[in-house]
Parts: sequence; C-alpha cells; structure tokens
Amino acid sequence: MTETQVTWLTQESYDRLKAELDQLIANRPVIAAEINERREEGDLKENGGYHAAREDQGQQEARIRQLQELLSAAKVGVAPTQSGVALPGSVVTVYYDGDETDTETFLIATREEGARNGDLETYSPGSPIGGALISAKVGETREYTLPNGNTMKVTLVSAEPYQG
Repeated sequence: MTETQVTWLTQESYDRLKAELDQLIANRPVIAAEINERREEGDLKENGGYHAAREDQGQQEARIRQLQELLSAAKVGVAPTQSGVALPGSVVTVYYDGDETDTETFLIATREEGARNGDLETYSPGSPIGGALISAKVGETREYTLPNGNTMKVTLVSAEPYQG
C-alpha cells in the first residue's frame, strides 16, 4: 500500500480544485444520460458516439479520483511572504555542483499550482531537488540523490515568493 503524500496548496488553489471537483461530480448525470442516449441508437460495436461518451466518462472519473485524492491529502497553507528561504510557493534560482554559471530558476509547488504559469518549470516539494531545498537559505548548499543513484549538490542563489 502506498503512503499518502501530503500536498501543500494555497487556499486559492484548493478552492479552484474543489470547484472543479464539484463541477465534475455535478456533471455525472449528464454523461450517464449521454451514454444511455447513445446506447439506444443500436449496435454498440459500431456506435462511435457511444464509445466516445464512455471514453469521456472514463476520463472524467479518473480526474474526479485524482482530485479527490489530491484534496484529501492537501494541507492548505499560506503562500510564503519571506524572501531568502526556499519554501513551497517560492520561485528559486539555484546552481549545480559548484558551477555558478549552471543556474536554473523554478517554482517549488505542486503541478496543480504550477500549471497556471507555463513559463516556469515546477518541482514538487516532494521531489528530490524540491525536498532538498525546502528551508534552505540563500547561499546554502544541499545535496540530493538523482534517479541513477548519484548525488548532486545544489546551491540556493535566491528565493522569492511566487507572484502568480
């Protein structure tokens, strides 16, 4: 059995995802009616409308389950207001392995929160790099394990609250 991962969300993100979930649940009867309507058209083997409606239903149910799981494990927090410390909701700039020319800027947040800004790469606080950087102060170097088992050093250059 997998351990439930806590997801940090701002109140705004939580409310937005909850509204999406409520709308999807409210839409269930509409999809069911569509499937029944298409079923009555006859031969199900060659009924494209029926199969499309069933596929829509499957995708909708998968999204409902995803949102329910995400929201049940969500911890609503306040977006950081502090600069200089990497926290969930911070835009950070880092450099790797002591090479100050190899910098990257990204948001430490869930994909759901980061999806609003397609210009900025998003790393989860639960990812190896995100987890290593949480609570790091500017100038601090942390180490994390790469998927291949090697380790990487990352130094925090800056951390600012996300202004999404």
